Amino acid sequence: MQRQQLKVNASRLRSELERFAVFGKTENGGVTRLALSKEDRAVRDYFRTCCEELGMEVKIDDMGCMYAVLQGSEERPPVVTGSHLDTVKKGGRFDGVLGVVAGLEVVRTLVENKMKPKAPIVIANITNEEGARFEPSMMASGVLSGKFNKAEMLQKRDISGITFGEALHESGYEGDIRNRLAEAEAFVELHIEQGPILEQEGLSIGVVECVVGMVCYELTVWGDSNHAGTTPMRMRKDALFVANDLMQEIRTKLGRIDQDLVFTMGRMNVYPNIHTVIPNKVIFTLEARHKDPAIIKQVEDVIAGLHVEVEARKLWSRDTVWFDKDVCNAVQQATESCGYSYKRMVSGAGHDAQFLASYVPTAMIFVPSVNGKSHCEEEYTPWEACEKGVNVLLETIWQLSQ
Repeated sequence: MQRQQLKVNASRLRSELERFAVFGKTENGGVTRLALSKEDRAVRDYFRTCCEELGMEVKIDDMGCMYAVLQGSEERPPVVTGSHLDTVKKGGRFDGVLGVVAGLEVVRTLVENKMKPKAPIVIANITNEEGARFEPSMMASGVLSGKFNKAEMLQKRDISGITFGEALHESGYEGDIRNRLAEAEAFVELHIEQGPILEQEGLSIGVVECVVGMVCYELTVWGDSNHAGTTPMRMRKDALFVANDLMQEIRTKLGRIDQDLVFTMGRMNVYPNIHTVIPNKVIFTLEARHKDPAIIKQVEDVIAGLHVEVEARKLWSRDTVWFDKDVCNAVQQATESCGYSYKRMVSGAGHDAQFLASYVPTAMIFVPSVNGKSHCEEEYTPWEACEKGVNVLLETIWQLSQ
C-alpha cells in the first residue's frame, strides 16, 4: 500500500467514538463528563488501556494531563496530537473527545501498517479544558504554558466545595511535574468547528490559523427605585429602560464596525428584581471577539463613548493567538493530498491549542458541526466528516514525524 493512499479505519473510528460516548451518557444522547468526576476517571482508565494495548507508555503530569507515547526511531522531541475528554454538563459526543480518539486511530493505523515514525508521537488528554466543574476553562494548558498559577488553580472549588487539588488527588491521576509537555516539534489538535461555516459553505476541513482575540466588559446602569404603580412615567429613573436603550445603541454601533466582529450581551442582573418595584440597577456583560486587535480597540472606543452615564468595568481580555505558519501549511498540504475541500479560517472559541502555542509550534484542524451546534446534546458531526478529519490528521502527523 502506498503511504499516500493510507487511510484510517472508518468503522473502527466510529465504533470507538461511540464507545467513549458511553462514559457519562445522558438520556438524550449527549454526555456529561465533568473534569475529574467518576465518569472522567472511567474514560481515562479506558483511554489508558487502549494506549497500552498499542504498546504505548502512558505518562501523567502534576495537573493530571495524560501523554501516551509511541516511540520513534530517533531521539527527537515528539509530535503531539490530542485534545480533552471532559465535557460541559449535557454536552455533545464530539467536542474534545474526537481529537483524542483521532490520535488513537492515527497510532492504530500506523502500528497495523508497521510504519514507525522517526519522531515519537504523543496522544495528549489535557485536563479540564471546559472549566465546567472548576473554573477557568483551559486550566491545565494554562498552567503548562505559564498563563495560570498552579497553586491558585489547585484551590479552585466546584459547586460542592471540592477543590481541584482534592479532586485531582482522589482521581488517581495526580502525576509528576517532570512528565509535563515541555517541548515538541508540533502540536496538532483536531476539533469540531462548533460553528456553522464549514457546513454552510459545503467544505470538509478547516485549516485553523488563529484563535481570535476577545474582550469582556461588565456594564452597570444606575436608576432610582420607587413604587411601580404610583410613580408617573415622566418622573421615573428606570435603570432597565436605560439599559435597554443602551444595549440597542451598542448593537447598532458595533454592527457597523466589521462583518466578522461577533459580540454578545449574555448575562444580565436586574435589581431589586421585583415586579412591583422600578429597577434601580442593571448589570450586563458585553463580550466581543475578532482576530484584529484594531477592531477590538474600536469596540472599547464605543464603550468609552456611550451617550449615557454607565460604569464600565473590564473583566478580561485575550489577544489573538496566531498558529505556526509551517504547521498550518503542513495541515493544508495534508488536506490537499487527501483531496478534500478546505478553507483557511479562524476559531472563535478557545482551545488548549492557543495556550500550548506559546511554546510549541501549533495548528488546529476543524471538521463541520451540523447546524453549528455544540455544548449541547444535539451536537453532531457526520461520521464521514470525522473520518476525513482523522485522515488529514494522519497525513499531517506522519509528515511532521518524518
